[in-house]
Amino acid sequence: MTETSTSPAGDIGVDLDALRKYMAGELPEIDSSELRIELIAGGRSNLTYRLTDGTRSWVLRRPPLGHVLATAHDMAREYRVMSALAPTAVPVPEVVLLCDDPHLIGAPFYLMRDVAGTVYRTGADTADLGPVRARRISFALIDALAELHAIEPHAVGLEGLGHPEGYLTRQLQRWSKQLAASRSRDLPDLGRLRDRLMGAVPPDRAGAVVHGDFRLDNTIVADDDSLAAIVDWELSTVGDPLADLGLFAAYWDGLAEMPGNPLAGGVSAEAGFASSAELLGRYGRRSGADLSDLSWYLAFGFFKVAAILEGIHFRYRQGKTVGSGFEHIGALVEPIAAHGLSALSG
Repeated sequence: MTETSTSPAGDIGVDLDALRKYMAGELPEIDSSELRIELIAGGRSNLTYRLTDGTRSWVLRRPPLGHVLATAHDMAREYRVMSALAPTAVPVPEVVLLCDDPHLIGAPFYLMRDVAGTVYRTGADTADLGPVRARRISFALIDALAELHAIEPHAVGLEGLGHPEGYLTRQLQRWSKQLAASRSRDLPDLGRLRDRLMGAVPPDRAGAVVHGDFRLDNTIVADDDSLAAIVDWELSTVGDPLADLGLFAAYWDGLAEMPGNPLAGGVSAEAGFASSAELLGRYGRRSGADLSDLSWYLAFGFFKVAAILEGIHFRYRQGKTVGSGFEHIGALVEPIAAHGLSALSG
């Protein structure tokens, strides 16, 4: 998993001595005394680290420090979903170990093999791609999302991961609850957006495996511009696939239009990426899905992003974030909510 930058982490958020002992028992072929760890820069939710023994490398994922809701940051869920999808055409990292003991390193965690490729996070990362490569990456993403949604959950043992009946209402309730638990200020537009979404929930659709946070910087792109892996499955479930599509569109065009937005992920027309309209049309042709009420899903995508960012802002105010770049997150919440209201009115 090649990043644009990393920052030394030592044992921030990880008891390295305990981890060395654990890996020596579970992976006796490695020299755990040589194990080194660094925090991978860019993560704003779960903490992600690269481990190496000088010869091989792995990636470790653990929940964030401090304020964590019971239903969020589920390491076992990520591990289960990637294990289930490994035999399919959906590209995922190879998972190695799951430790659900919260006391070993300070939180539950899992290990996966490091994946060769690039994570595109910023405009600087994508500026030199050129339109041919940018469009190729655009199509690789939307095709992978259609491939994911085409998988029958029961065929890969994920039918119990979620309940598609009433999925959208439960999602709104869940994110409203998360927002209430992370809220320390008045956010009128976000409240209005929640109320309008609640008043117009679309009917249930057939359940599919939903990633829950599908965007460019949650993928690893191979040198040939195919997807080497989709990562960050902490919000995955079985539910309405158009929730993934609406969120993808919110990130792809809507959030990219906001100056200084760290969630833009480097996507822009200037860099040569296909528009969300073109990509949604491609998804519709591949999947056969009815996209006539996509505006609701787009607005819900904005609501979800705003709720996530408010949670990050809350942890930042508590001093519970690791890394830099969090100081401007809170200022984005209400403008994102306004985008959601505009999507519903459009």
